[in-house]
Amino acid sequence: MSASGPLTRLSEEERLFQAVVAKFARERLAPHVRAMDESGLFRKDLLHEFFELGLMGIEIPEEYGGQGGSFFQTVLAIEELAKVDPSASVIVDVQNTLCSSALLKWGSDDQKRRYLPRLSKDTTGSYALSEAGSGSDAFALATRADEDADGEHFRLTGRKLWITNAAEAGLFLVFANADPAEGYRGITAFLVDRATSGLAVGKKEDKLGIRASSTCEVVLDDCRVSKDNVLGEVGKGYKVAIETLNEGRIGIAAQMTGLAQGALDHALAYSSQRKQFGKRIAEFQGVQFDLAEMAVDVEASRLMTYNAARLRDASLPFVTEAAMAKYFASQVAERVASRAVEVFGGVGFTKDYPVEKLYRDAKIGRIYEGTSNMQRLTIAKGILG
Repeated sequence: MSASGPLTRLSEEERLFQAVVAKFARERLAPHVRAMDESGLFRKDLLHEFFELGLMGIEIPEEYGGQGGSFFQTVLAIEELAKVDPSASVIVDVQNTLCSSALLKWGSDDQKRRYLPRLSKDTTGSYALSEAGSGSDAFALATRADEDADGEHFRLTGRKLWITNAAEAGLFLVFANADPAEGYRGITAFLVDRATSGLAVGKKEDKLGIRASSTCEVVLDDCRVSKDNVLGEVGKGYKVAIETLNEGRIGIAAQMTGLAQGALDHALAYSSQRKQFGKRIAEFQGVQFDLAEMAVDVEASRLMTYNAARLRDASLPFVTEAAMAKYFASQVAERVASRAVEVFGGVGFTKDYPVEKLYRDAKIGRIYEGTSNMQRLTIAKGILG
């Protein structure tokens, strides 16, 4: 329960914000979804419009060019975009819940002055943690950060995989180990400009779903980074990673909730106009039961997601609730999208209708930013104490 009332009640400001994002998604984003999915590329003009609308700097204070909004507003934006295109929501999600959030919490005054205005105005951020040998075991990363001879820089060497927003990014939050002998206590977070010598964006993955969202390899080859660009403290990168991902999971829950709502909306519309045996299929009890169960799932997912977001905004413990929301919403997205395909019948299995894409997009929800098993572990730890 937040100070503004029950968690289902949106303030006037939140309702207006939600309406603006929904209108943008419906009018500007929707016409391009299929083409972007087929090409595996997100349109640059739409990315530019994200910045113009303020969607890339929602929580960033106005003094840095941001919207000065809440984490809850970020969740609303992610959800509304995901109803139309989950790929679009991922771009906004990573920018706000991982990159900007980490800078706001861990950045020095100098780092905030240098980077927050860029993230608000025109620079896409990317979160470079995962590697070939460190997925769920994130702290098994092999990327090294060796101190330069001048004592003022680190040299980063390694390969990052499955890095979201990498193709568009102008700023990377890179995690590397500055003291491998200390294990995860050597992990350090670095702010690395795309133009930095030794950083290269490599292979772009050809994915099942969220295809317009770029997922690439990032190669670091003797990449020289100033100590002024260490985010937080040397050896405290593990804390930056954990605490940022805890918030990011709420963003993924919002994405999966929006995806599920989008699938349900399509199923409701189609079942209300498709006729069989002389009447609309929405008049058949079997279809009604499917739609009812889908609606219950989506509502429960939304309540869990909103609750976690409200807790985070209130500076109350939210880690267990975030894991629950992410775990449940990812299941709901897959289940609801699958049922939506079935409501459409044979045409739902074709690319001529949008539910096929939503079904493909849903699968990643149970994998990235912590697999379902990792969420179960977090939840168990939270309830057992």
